[in-house]
Amino acid sequence: MIHWAPIAFVRLLLALIAGIILYFYCGSSLPDLRGLFAGSVGLFVLVQRWSGRQFTPGSTDATGLLALAVLALAGLTITQQATELRQPAHLGQVRTSIEFYRAVVDDYTVTRPATFATTVRVSAVRVAGKWQPALGGIRVSVPRDLGVSAPQYGDVWLVRGGPTLSKGPLNPGEFDYRRYLQYHQVYHQQFIHVDQYRRIDFRPPNYLKAVSMRAARILDGVFRQYVRAKREYALASALVLGIKDEIDQDTKQAYANTGTTHIMAVSGLQVGLLFGAVTWLLGLLPGRRGRLFRCTTAVLGLAVIWAYAFLTGLSASVLRAAVMFSFIILARATGRQSSMYNTLAVAAFALLCYDPYLLADVGFQLSFLAVLSIVYLQPRIAAIVDIQAQAATRRQPWQPKAVQRLWLAAGWMGDKVWQATALSLAAQVATFPLGLFYFHQFPLSFLASNLVAVPISSGAVYLGLTLLVAKGLVAGAGGLAPPAVQKWLDYLPQTLAWAFETLIRWFNDYIFWIGRQAPGALIAGIHVTTLQVWLLGAIILAVLTFLAVRKLVWLGIVCTLGAGYSGSRVWAARVLSADEQFIVYSVPRRSVVGFWRGAAAHIVTLDSLPLSEKERTYRIMPGIIQREARRVRYHVGWSQAPVPTRQALPAVLLVVWRRQRLAFVSGRVDGARRPQAVEAVVLRRNARVTPAELAAIFGKTAPVVFDSSCKSWYVARQDSALRAAGFRTHDVTTRGAFVGRWPRLEGPETWPQRNRIARPLDI
Repeated sequence: MIHWAPIAFVRLLLALIAGIILYFYCGSSLPDLRGLFAGSVGLFVLVQRWSGRQFTPGSTDATGLLALAVLALAGLTITQQATELRQPAHLGQVRTSIEFYRAVVDDYTVTRPATFATTVRVSAVRVAGKWQPALGGIRVSVPRDLGVSAPQYGDVWLVRGGPTLSKGPLNPGEFDYRRYLQYHQVYHQQFIHVDQYRRIDFRPPNYLKAVSMRAARILDGVFRQYVRAKREYALASALVLGIKDEIDQDTKQAYANTGTTHIMAVSGLQVGLLFGAVTWLLGLLPGRRGRLFRCTTAVLGLAVIWAYAFLTGLSASVLRAAVMFSFIILARATGRQSSMYNTLAVAAFALLCYDPYLLADVGFQLSFLAVLSIVYLQPRIAAIVDIQAQAATRRQPWQPKAVQRLWLAAGWMGDKVWQATALSLAAQVATFPLGLFYFHQFPLSFLASNLVAVPISSGAVYLGLTLLVAKGLVAGAGGLAPPAVQKWLDYLPQTLAWAFETLIRWFNDYIFWIGRQAPGALIAGIHVTTLQVWLLGAIILAVLTFLAVRKLVWLGIVCTLGAGYSGSRVWAARVLSADEQFIVYSVPRRSVVGFWRGAAAHIVTLDSLPLSEKERTYRIMPGIIQREARRVRYHVGWSQAPVPTRQALPAVLLVVWRRQRLAFVSGRVDGARRPQAVEAVVLRRNARVTPAELAAIFGKTAPVVFDSSCKSWYVARQDSALRAAGFRTHDVTTRGAFVGRWPRLEGPETWPQRNRIARPLDI
């Protein structure tokens, strides 16, 4: 049984979260809820006064349930009011064409190989020759042409032309970038050419954040000056300042494969290290008791944590961690016996009231679940084995002093390693379902990786911060000293930088070594649905409850939930086994098709170049993970693909798959002898055809698909002509991959061989 009295704020947080989740799923169509919420608050006040006169358990319970319902309604209302799209002046409410708009850069700039990407916030738009106030976020990309500088936070732009709504995922299973942007109040996208915008002013939305971002870049310059190796510099900047622009893809993948990606993000780890260092240093002072000492400690701790947050650019992750530790510090300063669960609940409650969309943020979810799991599970796991006690039993009075000291040292070291192991295991328990859901993999080597990498990286964080402080002191003193003295003073930051770079190289080499030594330790390609994530979380919670209360009813709940999870997997596999698809993928400037039968597929690239690793990873692999496919083969051209084909005309290729006919057209179609019935017509490479020719050969029943090798101008011209002629069209570049499904046909379940004769194809 859960005793809510010591952790009263936890249930209040759960009620608020329930309301926010309710809005995510079904709240967008609701009317304005502010009146209903105000009425519910008034009703609660009346019921509270009534129950205060009754003094009965029933009245108290009714009041408590009503309070939870009001909080759930509060979560629903807060999320509704925080949704910018509902505002009358939002870009999504503008129904006419936007000629110009004025916006300010309101985010960090991401540097990509060919573009700069950032977010701008609109303040006004010009429609039909008139300016009017507007609001909304736009995710923009600007080409990195010669002479074009990176957008800076606070730049005010005048942009010609209007944005478009954000695109959804273009291929099966692909990351839903549109939903990700919507959770950040961004509903539009635009690629802006160099001659399409002009910087007209500099007016940061938040001057404190502008100064903070400038300070972060200055500190980044210190690392760039003293850390010579490119990879070590990139990791140094990410580890201490959270700037990850220079980290290469191989390094990111190596850390993801070993479960140590959190090291590269400034978040709870770095803020916790600072909090621990401040607590330890203050603990060395005399007079560690009394209210004055607690208040002094709290003020210094808050000052250090928020100063660090300021110097790292006030990023969302470090702000979240700073708020969490601020509540912990304040709870300690009060001197009361406050539950850590209550403290975490208050921190999460405050953050969600400020921005309810944080609940959909992956970092927010993983951070609070990991801390919650550590608080509850780490002491229990650590208590399983008392290594220091076992080492103490091995000490005997007759042993030499050196041996006794060795046993003491071994016990102390073993206890530290076991405590770190318990912490890592505890953090994995609660975040396990979300890790599968978001990253589709589970690194079995996470324990070995974190046991070494986290302590070394923690030392690197301390050294990096010390380097920044030393450089600041040397720069301040050097301004008053002659050049010869300045040269000698610079040896201090140089020495610290050498040690800093060495530590980073050590743990980076260790991460790559783990990946090479245990390549099979990564279980990849895991797909779980939202329902299965909830079931996994419920199973973990039920298991922990059973271990706490030791009642068989909870074991029965575990078995029931496990059966539900297994049933959902079996049902999904059953549905998938009967699913057959023909897919024209949306891969920029490429012609790629897929033939799927259950969990087996053949991916055919129609041009002469194979898919790049990036194209496979971001365009094709998500669908493979979603279907948990185990037999996927890639082919360049039709020669090796086990799909019967016939080149009826130089520009027309007919394909038979599962007794269904598909036509691929890449040029003129004149010279055809008689009409043919096909299930789909795919136009490639700006095929020079007319609606009349297509209708004469293939009829008008089959959909016409423009693949990604067709230019946008060609698609715009042909699409309107084909639709006017009565055709159904589909452009994979704008509407996403074309998926053709047909009823499963009876017959052998093997793929047709290359030498299998297709039925006659006459054109």
